[in-house]
Amino acid sequence: MSDQIHVLLDETALAAAGQGNIVVSRLIHRAATEAGWYLYAPTCALVEADRARPGIAEHFAALPGVTILDLDLPAALAVAREATWAAAHTLHAASPTPERPDGAFIATAAPHRWAGQPVRVLDVSP
Repeated sequence: MSDQIHVLLDETALAAAGQGNIVVSRLIHRAATEAGWYLYAPTCALVEADRARPGIAEHFAALPGVTILDLDLPAALAVAREATWAAAHTLHAASPTPERPDGAFIATAAPHRWAGQPVRVLDVSP
């Protein structure tokens, strides 16, 4: 197990940040200021969040400590197999990789949507 903390923001967590969610704000702060904390926004989740709350994509793209995850070929293939792009891209990105050998937590304001999925969930709902 790694000493690093990797957290993905799904579209509900991204939208919650735009509404002042304190847990997401703390994640953003830690990723920007503390070694070993990494925060990611999958592109497809960012698009969905921006549809719900216009301007959130530009805001997150400008934040230090937040890495925007591109929709590369493996992610696109994963997205093609699922019903929603945002959830599929987030689920794919949460899987273990060489950079994230333990995978990543998914921060979400809707933890029920990840029930039954092989992921670790961080509930940011109020």
